[in-house]
Amino acid sequence: MQVNRRNVIRSLAGGGLIMPGLLSELLGSEDNPLAPKKPHFAPKAKRVIFLFMTGGVSHVDTFDPKPFLNKNHDKPMTKGRRYYKGAGWGFKKYGQCGMEVSDLFPHVGSMADDICMIRSMQNINGDHFGATIGLHTGSDTFKRPSIGSWVSYGLGTYNSNLPSFMVISPGLPYAGGQVWGSDFLPVLHQGTRIIPGEEPVANMHRRNMSAGQQKEELGLIEYFNRRHLAGRESDSNLRARIKSFETAAGMQTAAPEAFDLSGESEATHKLYGLRRGDTKSFGWQCMVGRRLIERGVRFVELIDGDTRIDHNWDAHANMTNYNRLAKNVDQPIAGLLKDLKERGMMEDTLVVFATEFGRGPFQPVPGVNGRGHHSKVYSSWLAGAGVKGGMVHGESDELGDKVGRDPVSVHDFQATILHLLGIDHERLTYRHAGRNYRLTDVHGKVVKPILA
Repeated sequence: MQVNRRNVIRSLAGGGLIMPGLLSELLGSEDNPLAPKKPHFAPKAKRVIFLFMTGGVSHVDTFDPKPFLNKNHDKPMTKGRRYYKGAGWGFKKYGQCGMEVSDLFPHVGSMADDICMIRSMQNINGDHFGATIGLHTGSDTFKRPSIGSWVSYGLGTYNSNLPSFMVISPGLPYAGGQVWGSDFLPVLHQGTRIIPGEEPVANMHRRNMSAGQQKEELGLIEYFNRRHLAGRESDSNLRARIKSFETAAGMQTAAPEAFDLSGESEATHKLYGLRRGDTKSFGWQCMVGRRLIERGVRFVELIDGDTRIDHNWDAHANMTNYNRLAKNVDQPIAGLLKDLKERGMMEDTLVVFATEFGRGPFQPVPGVNGRGHHSKVYSSWLAGAGVKGGMVHGESDELGDKVGRDPVSVHDFQATILHLLGIDHERLTYRHAGRNYRLTDVHGKVVKPILA
């Protein structure tokens, strides 16, 4: 007989060493790779909503005010053939903390006392593809599992009828599906993409048959799947594949209700700036994101923008696009934070605002209306479970060109998110190709000053 965990459990049960109730629990966990798992230590956060702004949001125009840069706008630098480019919008102080946020984000600014702003982020790559996968996977050159997949693998889910990792993305960001890919982790941990619209998930509703007929059909499929699995219990990929079929079937029950906003009040719709019946705006993404984590999804990513020109934050030629882009996300993001607070969910939900890099504080000639890529320093923020609200961590220099104090790498950022979920980033590993891999590779340290 092949020796594996399942057979050992059955042998102990046969000898009367395991009580029937415990036997059922152990075997259920073995059959379900997505069953909730214990974290390494007591977590502050149980779930994550990850807001990703595709294209590289300019830090000096949004969350990192630079008076010196503004004062010297269009003036030549003392060295080189470049000119200073000041912010196109003013900044105001918000909340009791006095955090400065630009006029592009007045609603987010109103939540300043709940936000931990990081003004010293650094990415490992300066192009969209490399920076995007660097932020999500820890590697800017090789395919690696996404952070959401690592969280799914490490913690499982609370709802067996929904995937543990879901991504709401109208279009494809730079790097495409690698942003939510599981790579060498079992495919069950790959993010399930939701496309806003009338039918967010393909085949979400059952085919033209009665519920009883479908139950009989699924029961027959399960019977043959289990027979095929017998003797192959150690094949984790096979078990994961079977479980993915079961989750897909469960989604036909759970997903339609999760995406149905008809029961949400007018006040809640107004909070997100969402018109009733709208299924495509970022407000819809944020409200659905909240509903998914309410229903046990462990990691939800909401992506704004795609790779089309003028449909993301990559403002090489026209910074005035930010007026439209910011208006699209500002109120929904603030509404999400307020809604989570009112429902008592901020205490164990981590909200992350991220982008792949910032924008450069210089221009080649005076009067240029755009900005180039800038990965040496930029801004991101966290809010919710385990994070100090109303604080700014790190700073850039007076130009917003380099880190002035307390740099935070993407690996530090990832390690901190995992830490808040009760995961030691050095212990969350997966054996592949003869070595142990982890999200942060051989890097990363928890940013302890921001922890509550």
